[in-house]
Amino acid sequence: MESSSDARGDAAPDSARDAIQRDSDELLRSVLGNSPMFAGPRRPATRVTTRRTLTRRAVVWLGQTCNLKCDFCYFKDRIADRGHPEHAFMSLEKAKKICRTVREVYGNNAIDIQGGEPTIFPQIAQLVRYCRDIGLVPTLITNALVLAHEDRCRSLIDAGLRDFLVSVQGIGPVHDHVVGVPGAFAKVVHALENMTNLKIPFRFNCVMSKLAVPQLPALARLADLSGASVVNFIAFNPFEDQRAPGKRTDSNVPRYTDVRAALTVALDHLDAAGIEANVRYFPFCMLPERHWKSNYNFKQLPYDHHEWDYASWTWTAQREQRTSEGDTSPPPVLRPMLRLGPLAGLAQRIAGHGRLRPLLRQIRVRLSSALMPFRSKAQIYANNAELRAQGDCGYKYNRACGNCSLRGICDGFHGDYAEMFGTDEAATVSLGRQIDDGTLYISRQKKIVEPEDLSWGL
Repeated sequence: MESSSDARGDAAPDSARDAIQRDSDELLRSVLGNSPMFAGPRRPATRVTTRRTLTRRAVVWLGQTCNLKCDFCYFKDRIADRGHPEHAFMSLEKAKKICRTVREVYGNNAIDIQGGEPTIFPQIAQLVRYCRDIGLVPTLITNALVLAHEDRCRSLIDAGLRDFLVSVQGIGPVHDHVVGVPGAFAKVVHALENMTNLKIPFRFNCVMSKLAVPQLPALARLADLSGASVVNFIAFNPFEDQRAPGKRTDSNVPRYTDVRAALTVALDHLDAAGIEANVRYFPFCMLPERHWKSNYNFKQLPYDHHEWDYASWTWTAQREQRTSEGDTSPPPVLRPMLRLGPLAGLAQRIAGHGRLRPLLRQIRVRLSSALMPFRSKAQIYANNAELRAQGDCGYKYNRACGNCSLRGICDGFHGDYAEMFGTDEAATVSLGRQIDDGTLYISRQKKIVEPEDLSWGL
């Protein structure tokens, strides 16, 4: 299938898009009733930029203890298994050590604190205050249930919290069904009202599960009404526990072509409202060209200041930094690494022998250093992006991708998705030249710069 860049077709004509938006407004009104959010957005003034610089944000996982049972959760099994090494919350001292390391070793100046659910971490206010004290501006990634109590919001902002990243997985009963707790959406609405009243900035995260997709336009409208500054739409990919057979099927994973119409309407609304929108892990050819600026594959991710620095993420994602027991491991340096290609399977089998794993890595590091001499930081991050996409996630390309102008900046189709649905949805984008600069289109997006980042982010 071949198409030109200006024919990256919207999946629905204007009349259908208008109908989708009307249905979304009606859904919101039926669920929210007389909520004061319908008085209109009260979004705080922010600075924006089109300059793209590498993020300085880190992440810490406190433990997989949670008060929800989300169907899409990357740590679904760990949350259900109280005996899992990553289930219990770590001590405050271990969390502080991780935060201190990402600040002092990796130079990060912001951090996403998540669980499980970080608001139920017993010493969360102390950790927030510690992060602020050492120059690491904290965000909580939260399902917001606890934050329906205004005093909990107030205590966190008093401790030095910068903002909340709120999980919104649909509207009303759909959200409740996806997260596995009746009444959860009503609590999210109360939490958003509390944040607005207390002037606490907040952003939205939405995983594009099959049930959520038809409600994406309504979620965009909710973001506009409530005053959210950013909305992230995340493809439902099989990270962590979702890799297990049977977790992801066509019953909960939508086809990309079924996502496109609703997602496009949502992005159009957010664009018109001046709200930053980001789409994670989605093929470029599945979006109209006007929204390529919002599309973040692995090569674009490190240029979003609300995403995680690949260097510190490589360390904090290791098991030693996600368990309640034991000390942290030594923090590695991010360096260029050779892709193993067809040898990856053999390498993984060898690495399965514990004693051989360090030797295998040492050999790979030395070969990479010899064959890939020192590069700029941007080149190292681009190399790491390819390793994450091709090596860790097994992304696949279709024949249509072979001559696509965007192949150099697009990951293609996640390997698990390709096994489920194939790759025939791919379309060739013909621009007359090959695009290799991962920041080309995202440089057209106006991204928020928080006050603490003005000196380097603008």
